[in-house]
Amino acid sequence: MNAFPTEDLLKKHFNLSQFRRGQTEIIDSVLAKKDVLAVLPTGGGKSLCYQYPAVFLNQLVVVISPLIALMKDQVASLRRLGIPSGSLHSGQSDDEKRHVFAEMNKGGAFVLYLSPERAQKEGFQKWIQHRMIGLFAVDEAHCVSQWGHDFREEYAQLSILKKLRPDVPVLALTASATPTVLDDIAKQLALKTPDRRVHGFYRPNLYYQVELCENDDAKADYLVQSLKSTPQGRIIVYCGTRKMTESVALSLEKKFPKVGFYHAGLSPEVRARTQEAYTNGDLRILVATNAFGMGIDQPDVRLVVHYQIPANIDSLYQEMGRAGRDNFESTCLTLYAKKDKGLQSYFIQSSEASEEIKSTRWRNLDALVNYAEGGECRHAEILTYYKDSQRIERCGHCDVCDAKSDRRIPKPVTTFIKIDQTLDKIKSTLRTKKKPKSSQVDLELDSEQEERFERLKAWRKEKAKELDAPAFVVFSDQTLKHLAIQNPQSLDGMRSIYGIGEAKLEKFGWDVLAELTTRGH
Repeated sequence: MNAFPTEDLLKKHFNLSQFRRGQTEIIDSVLAKKDVLAVLPTGGGKSLCYQYPAVFLNQLVVVISPLIALMKDQVASLRRLGIPSGSLHSGQSDDEKRHVFAEMNKGGAFVLYLSPERAQKEGFQKWIQHRMIGLFAVDEAHCVSQWGHDFREEYAQLSILKKLRPDVPVLALTASATPTVLDDIAKQLALKTPDRRVHGFYRPNLYYQVELCENDDAKADYLVQSLKSTPQGRIIVYCGTRKMTESVALSLEKKFPKVGFYHAGLSPEVRARTQEAYTNGDLRILVATNAFGMGIDQPDVRLVVHYQIPANIDSLYQEMGRAGRDNFESTCLTLYAKKDKGLQSYFIQSSEASEEIKSTRWRNLDALVNYAEGGECRHAEILTYYKDSQRIERCGHCDVCDAKSDRRIPKPVTTFIKIDQTLDKIKSTLRTKKKPKSSQVDLELDSEQEERFERLKAWRKEKAKELDAPAFVVFSDQTLKHLAIQNPQSLDGMRSIYGIGEAKLEKFGWDVLAELTTRGH
């Protein structure tokens, strides 16, 4: 047998003609018995990276997965392919569990799915010490890290796998993780000099669009315009709170058929019915919080709208990644108003997390705001942010690269609906009290200011390349426009500029002054 993945085996067991981008490199490292940190985007084929080794090695592969529904789907898919598999979870009878163990005891290839809680059980830990195991796979591995966007306490103890079986390689898989989160995953799982495989963040079938909106009315207009512009396929609208989710859904029901909503405040039975209705087509438009996410795999989502921004770029990217999983063209529209930052700020302030973690969340939120206010290619910025193995200068299919695309949601000319405002009093505690400056939405520049702005953009682009960082990590377009208009001539003068704190001032202040003073006269 060859010591590397083959397409013959792929076709024979998985009925696939070729590997997707990144899969071969990840599987190569696993088969070489190395620990691996693997990042493949939503829809990128993560599951094959641990299913294929089970068949290739003809051994047991143990997969830690957070969702019972996802385990069931994976097991059903593998059994249809004739690949032995099973799961152990709290919803099973003792007979069902005994059947799974009986199948495994036959030996050979088997993919076993477990919850992270079950991996902590003493009986399981004794059991794995005496089994031939080819691989441990930790799916949704960002849940291990407190720096990640979805930390889960039950994931924090998974380093036990390396302690019990240091001879078994660990594959940590996630759809989105920054280099900082990857470092923490490696530390928390006690991985030994893991190979890093970061692939596939470029989704050329997706059109990224961000619109800066002054108020809720402007958002409502854009939302309805986007739904009218998307007559086919499923649609997901993400909101920041449960009450806003219900309010938006209620308003949309008056204009569109097959609208539903989903959030964590609903009973498990209602959530299951809603998800099933969305899956079978009884609902076409689903308004949801980020509770509707992990394990969602509908191929024909043609539009994802963020009615309010999430907490960070990881969440934004993962949720946009629900679109176009069948590789057909889809649009991802983010509607951003200044008060959205106030909502996420409230969540951070109300958190019981440590000050260190809160500080990281503030930085992540600032990065997302800067992305929304940015003016460079959206796809190129995402690839750089995640340090993807692939980089591009321009994608040709985002609102920055192709503002006239027929995939872009056009600016509404009339007001279609108003989102129900009866919940305003309830939501008022989540809003910032300060009225956002209109200049932070759409700044008018004269010819001299425009020239300064373009010069600052060119400097920012070079600085970002030097740092191997997205341009929005340096400064947003909104900050550059304020600099161009106010033209400060000292560091003190820069302190009052929108988007410039002490850290940015220390890092970039003198460079910016050089651009403004040496060539500004």
